[in-house]
Amino acid sequence: MRWAQEPNRRLMPFAWGLEHIGGDANDTDPRGFLESFVETTLAQSDEWYAATPSTDYSLEDNVLTFTSAIASPWAENNRVYAQYFPVRRKGPAVVVLAQWNARWEEQQNICRWLNSRGLTAIKMSLPYHDRRSIPGHPRADHMVGPNIGLTMQANRQAVLDVKRTLRWLEQQGYSSLGILGTSIGSSIAFITMCHEPALRAGAFLHVATYFGEVVVNGLTTMNVWESMSGQLSHEEATRYWSPISPLPYIPKLRAGKKILAISGRYDPTFWPEFTDSFLATMRRNNVPFETLSLPCGHYSLGVAPFKYVVGYRFGTFLARSLAGVDGTRVGHF
Repeated sequence: MRWAQEPNRRLMPFAWGLEHIGGDANDTDPRGFLESFVETTLAQSDEWYAATPSTDYSLEDNVLTFTSAIASPWAENNRVYAQYFPVRRKGPAVVVLAQWNARWEEQQNICRWLNSRGLTAIKMSLPYHDRRSIPGHPRADHMVGPNIGLTMQANRQAVLDVKRTLRWLEQQGYSSLGILGTSIGSSIAFITMCHEPALRAGAFLHVATYFGEVVVNGLTTMNVWESMSGQLSHEEATRYWSPISPLPYIPKLRAGKKILAISGRYDPTFWPEFTDSFLATMRRNNVPFETLSLPCGHYSLGVAPFKYVVGYRFGTFLARSLAGVDGTRVGHF
């Protein structure tokens, strides 16, 4: 029902989109280019996800803006917006990344909840979302779409934007940094954590293995896969989008990072078998983590009563995990 109520869902045309990842739009062998691109990018992901601080940070009315590290084809998308929720005393800070197609006002209460735990929060708008949306696309059709290269560019852009947000927090004196992501925000948050030494703790609401597996099999992305299915196999979608997938980067996680994974046992978008495979890979790589599985689905993780359980768990986890790193105390129950 929640899925069916979502407005403005559309079928976008399939495209290879190689020009968005350094290739030629007219390449006669797009599969050959992508195979080489994937192999190189996975091996050199630290370079692919590297970002310098912005030179034009601006804070007005607790909204941080700056220029994105990636210049997409649309100027509207290339200005980053982040809602800043500071606490009185500077201590730990958490970057909050909402779900696909989240509105500007969504998850503001999560930020205020983190404030009550003594944590500063900054909610960054994802590419093509709310104030970054482009004309004619009220939905973030280019963040997850049947354009292979553009989708990769958008998700890479999101990671680089988070890293620039973290650099701003450091400039303000925050040294104990965490991240909280939901759905696609969880995927972006996890990839960032794997490539960002400054992040000490992360809470991930919905976890899965590969971006392509979610798109091919998920309820939320049925319209995306409908446009792709005549052009790509399941295996190709998983392979080509592996550079924007969490699973390949698990071995890069450094010791000492605190991780909480929360999932729904009846999730029709991040299927439970994908969550189980992700957690099994974490265990094989000897990565410590905490987990919480609830008897709900994808959308229902964010409604009562489940949202209260989830909020309590990630709030206390982040407060505990980020406390004491720089001598700062945070709130407790």
